[in-house]
Amino acid sequence: MRHDQPYLLAIDQSTSGTKALLVHRSGDIVARSSLEHRQHYPQPGWVEHDPLEIYDNVKKAAGDVLRKAGIAPASVAGLTITNQRETALVWDRTTGRPVYNAIVWQCQRTADQCERYKQEGHEGTVRAKTGLMLDPYFSAAKFKWILDHANGAQRLLAEGKLLAGTIDSWLVWKLTGGKVHATDYTNASRTSLFNIHTQAWDEELARLFGVPLSLLPEVRASDALYGCTEDADFPAAGVPISGVIGDSQGALYGQQCLERGMAKATYGTGTSVLMNVGDRPIDGGDGLVTAIAWGAGGKVTYALEAVIRTSGDSIKWTRDNLGLFGDFEELNRLVASTQGNDGVYLVPAFVGLGAPYWDPYARAALVGMSRGTGKAHILRAALESIAYQVRDAVELIESRSGIRLRGLRADGGASANAWLMQFQADMLGSAVMRSACAELSALGSVYLGGLGLGMWNDLSECSSGPAQHDIYEPSMDEDTRSRNYRGWQEAVRSAMSFSVIRQ
Repeated sequence: MRHDQPYLLAIDQSTSGTKALLVHRSGDIVARSSLEHRQHYPQPGWVEHDPLEIYDNVKKAAGDVLRKAGIAPASVAGLTITNQRETALVWDRTTGRPVYNAIVWQCQRTADQCERYKQEGHEGTVRAKTGLMLDPYFSAAKFKWILDHANGAQRLLAEGKLLAGTIDSWLVWKLTGGKVHATDYTNASRTSLFNIHTQAWDEELARLFGVPLSLLPEVRASDALYGCTEDADFPAAGVPISGVIGDSQGALYGQQCLERGMAKATYGTGTSVLMNVGDRPIDGGDGLVTAIAWGAGGKVTYALEAVIRTSGDSIKWTRDNLGLFGDFEELNRLVASTQGNDGVYLVPAFVGLGAPYWDPYARAALVGMSRGTGKAHILRAALESIAYQVRDAVELIESRSGIRLRGLRADGGASANAWLMQFQADMLGSAVMRSACAELSALGSVYLGGLGLGMWNDLSECSSGPAQHDIYEPSMDEDTRSRNYRGWQEAVRSAMSFSVIRQ
């Protein structure tokens, strides 16, 4: 690694926007830039993104962060990528244009299709091979929907002009000028098409979902070389790409959860609670996902994951849709004005419920209101709902795996809310360690990319890792904790009862 190239440029392409971070070889983040992209909701329960808008934002954010830092592109040693997982798209390899918008991981349009596969008895095969349940959350059914419904898709498929992948593979393909179609183990393992035991695309699953293997990217380790940036419009040309990983797994690596039993929760649009289970996969049973944590250093590490569909997005909903607060200072002031939740609960099942319920038909419910309920109670209910769902997830992981979590490490945008972190510790009855850095997904990709490109021989050479943490200890009495959690469970049952009525 040349001494005049001491920086890594990290792209964190999330559900709500694109971040670019410039990270010094010390591990310090020296500059950030971010841009939001539009959320498209063409029908209830449907969620889409424009892949061209996302790629344009990647280029803009990368250029902006270099300008902010006053760093020349020649000083950048490598580019790393972490991304929203499961979001699926199909594009024309000859024009470089998507045939349809990207279908986001939250989207429920394929719920009936997945239910049909369940009724036909396919879920056991899918789970045995992929570690995943049959659910619209994952990518394969989304690929199938696009191939069946996008204008001209079947003609282009017959002509051999289509490629398919998750957001990371789209960015790699665009950045390399269409020369590299590749993904990493973590993103491949979220498609329902990748066998986590053979570590290869599975022909039987491809036939089941109607997705030809010829469309899918080559699968590589997270610390592998993915080519170099060759798009003339990208602000850093000729930069090697390494450190490609799904955002939740990136946060697990960034949190230095490198030993079995270590776990983290990433508080983003949704929340992923992920635990390192070592070099062999564990079947978590219904409600949990067996995942590949990363492929690095010539070996694959596995994890158990509980997926929460909506967490931070419920706060965004109270701001953008209901107009209950203007900025986070106001949010904190309003929530602090409450003495308790007054029995008000928000079940944020806007796109169904994830672990441990996995009910794609459930819909959001605000319950327990009285005439005295005000916006402060609703905002508190939105924040509380995040902590309740994480407790659901932690208890499920511990009970199904037989492994006691070795502390919960927190990261992601919503973890910056101190009130939420304290309430989380209170609900768990154990300490929560919040990283002093909120950019753990990006740092995870940076650590992997830096190791892959030879910036470090091991992470002990990176002075900023492992990250420092703020520690929140529980202070709530057991009676209050139990009463609050029972109220949450009753509220969830009401939301799921509504899903039964709708079917």
